[in-house]
Amino acid sequence: MKESRRKFLKIAGISAIGIGTGSVLNAFASSAPKVEKAAADAAPEAEDSKFKKRPESLKAGHWGMVIDTRKIDEAMAAKIQEVCHRIHNVPSFEGRPDLKKQELKWIWTSDYKHVFPMQANPYVSEKLKKAPILALCNHCENPPCVRACPTKATFQREDGIIMMDFHRCIGCRFCMAACPYGARSFNFRDPKPYIAELDLMYPHRMKGVVEKCNFCDERLARGQMPACVEVSKGAIVFGDLEDPNSDVRKALKANTTIRRKPSLGTGPSVYYIV
Repeated sequence: MKESRRKFLKIAGISAIGIGTGSVLNAFASSAPKVEKAAADAAPEAEDSKFKKRPESLKAGHWGMVIDTRKIDEAMAAKIQEVCHRIHNVPSFEGRPDLKKQELKWIWTSDYKHVFPMQANPYVSEKLKKAPILALCNHCENPPCVRACPTKATFQREDGIIMMDFHRCIGCRFCMAACPYGARSFNFRDPKPYIAELDLMYPHRMKGVVEKCNFCDERLARGQMPACVEVSKGAIVFGDLEDPNSDVRKALKANTTIRRKPSLGTGPSVYYIV
């Protein structure tokens, strides 16, 4: 495995001086041993099968989320981010302005014009203009990040969730370049010193890997809803987009919603009530 990693890094280095991404991916695929390629092909499906075998797990044809921006103020947004980052061992660099550019985030807030640049409206209401808009991985129906990953460290489950296998990630960051939502973060340093208290229910990462929101798949496997949903007091709805009787479908039917950068064709599974 170490030899294959070195080969890939050599190839990725060549790409910086003129070889396109497609050529790099093809070269890597041809240089990897057949046994390792077979393992790479099998790993995501094996993980997905293990998830489905848990009798208590929540299941869906396609998981989706609806965020009601009207119900989220600064305090609620901060609480949602805090609980998400705490239970997923996301390091905090608070008090370290020198590390600001290395910040990791699974869910964060921004403003309307940055979250929805393709829904430009010069006459948007002052309330919406100043509202804290939550942003996270959109768990796209057609995820460009999955296509860009050369090792299948990021993959799409049958229920729509886009997962990260931290052990397979080689830190090439192709997925970050492919994601049009800026929803992925890279560990530039060992995160452990910057985690106040490790939550043993979720693995911490290592230096050199990418991470992002996973729709709390570890909680779904235990029969629980995502943490952000539980603390949002109804501002975030989560459920099966393929079930017309699910709460998420009822929310979509009763409200006008928008998605981030819909014209890109990625098919985001996160909707916003504005």
